[in-house]
Formats: sequence, structure tokens, C-alpha cells
Amino acid sequence: MTPIGVFVMAYGGPDKLEDVAPYLMDVRGGRATSPVAIAEVRERYREIGGRSPILEKTLAQASALQNALDPEQKAFRLYTGMRHWHPYIKDVLAEMAGAGIDRAIGLVMAPHYSRMSVGVYYKKVDEAQSPIALRQIEQWHLLPGYLDALADHVRTALQHFPADARMRVPVVFTAHSLPERILTWNDPYPGQLQATVAAVIERLGSYHGEHHFAYQSAAMTPDPWLGPDVAQVVTQLAAAGQKNVLIAPIGFVCEHVEILYDIDVVLQRQARTLGLQLERIEMLNAAPAMIAGLAGLVRDEAQQAGWL
Repeated sequence: MTPIGVFVMAYGGPDKLEDVAPYLMDVRGGRATSPVAIAEVRERYREIGGRSPILEKTLAQASALQNALDPEQKAFRLYTGMRHWHPYIKDVLAEMAGAGIDRAIGLVMAPHYSRMSVGVYYKKVDEAQSPIALRQIEQWHLLPGYLDALADHVRTALQHFPADARMRVPVVFTAHSLPERILTWNDPYPGQLQATVAAVIERLGSYHGEHHFAYQSAAMTPDPWLGPDVAQVVTQLAAAGQKNVLIAPIGFVCEHVEILYDIDVVLQRQARTLGLQLERIEMLNAAPAMIAGLAGLVRDEAQQAGWL
């Protein structure tokens, strides 16, 4: 029998600086980007090595998931597609169909659902008009393996601070901001983020510092985006006399420009100006606990579909 496809999806990013302009055009739905904005974004990628690592990170996650599910690819076969760059979602679906895959489970590497985030991935799937019957995993913000991995990475990162302060270091959990208009849709995104934060704090046990939630990486558009922004929260913590801050991005599961530039360059620069020691957790990437949890989620979805 043909294996069940598992279609792992992520945002995508330019492979080299020359890709920035066409990548932005894709992100903007074919609308042109101003030369000033292109130059600014290109400079961001130049500062983090001239490219986005998101494809290779997602491929590594998919490989780990393949090994956790079915190393011999007899029951499950993993594929990876990007929303805004190569390999595009539609192209990978065509590849899957060409390989005889007629059933698949979709998994977006973003734990929290919004119509403007995860919902758009599945809209891209629909637009591809693939003959593959695809089951959609839409959210996994309370997946125990994901939460356990986050808590473990917070504990590890706290070790970077002085021993007498580390259990009181403020932790700022972050996720990508979205336009405020999602609040008029009763979108679950903000509530799911708060639920993740509460579950991680519960797992931290002996940690007794203050924790906050902030958004980051709002786009350069005139309409209002969800806040507070992480830069604002860090400024307030410094003003309150804090000397240490730990950033824990919970809305992202690997390194890309929002982590490597927005936090590691811009926010670090701000922290140095404020006299703060600012650290961030290591991104989850292919953390075994998270991958094991996702493998279980995929198996459950296949069983519910009657495919196993």
C-alpha cells in the first residue's frame, strides 16, 4: 500500500540576498515592494549570514519526524513545502501526487492557530487543487512534548545568569504579532498563546520570577498590530530596575530572521543600551520531546481518518 504522506509546512525565506526582492513580492501577493523596504530587509538578511536558514531547519525537523514515525517509510512518508519560497506548497503537492501519494496529513510548524497564519497555509493547499485527500492538523499549542521541550529550554537558558539571580530572572514569552483586526473575528491566536505560557510556567516548578508575554516582528504596514511589543516590555523591565531578562519565543520552533535578527541583533542592541543582560532560549528545532509529540499527533490523525 502507498504510504500516508505527511506534509510539513513552514513560511520560507530567501536562499540568497538576490532572492529578497522576489521573496517579498511573493509575501505581498504579487504587489511591488518599495526599493527602500527591499534594501532594509536585504540588510537584515545580510546581518544574519546572507540567507534564511528556515528551509534547512524545517527539513531537519521533517527528517527527525520521519525517523520517529517510520524510518523505513513504509507507513508514512514525509514531505516539506514552504508558503512563500521554494519548494512551494503547490509544487510539493504535485510531487507527492506524482509519487502516488493519495492521502496525507498536513502539519504546519507553527503551534498556534490563526486564520492569518496557519489558516493561510491550508488556503494555499486548497488553491493547489491537489487530488490528495489531506487531513489538517491546525493547532498543537498544548501538545505535551512541545510544552516539555519549551520548559526544558527555559531552565537551560536560566543557567546563563548569575546563580543568585537566575530563579528570579523575568521571562518574556514572545510570538509573531498579527494585525489587530483578528480580534474582531474571535480569532483563537491570542488565547492559545496565553494558554501555552500558563502551561510552561506550570512546568517550571521552582522558578518564581515574573513572566510576561509580548509580540514581536510586526510588519511594516500602516494598520495597527497586536501588542505590547517586546521592545516596549524590555524597556519597562529596565525602568523597573531589572538587570536580567530571558526571551522565550514560543510562537517559533526554529531560527529564522525573526529570531536571528529581530531578537539576536535588534533586541540585544537595545538591551546593551539599557544595561541589561538579555539571553534567549535555544530554539526547539528538532527537540526530541517535541518531535515525539508531533509523531503521536500524526498517528492519532491517521487513526481518526481510518488510515491505520
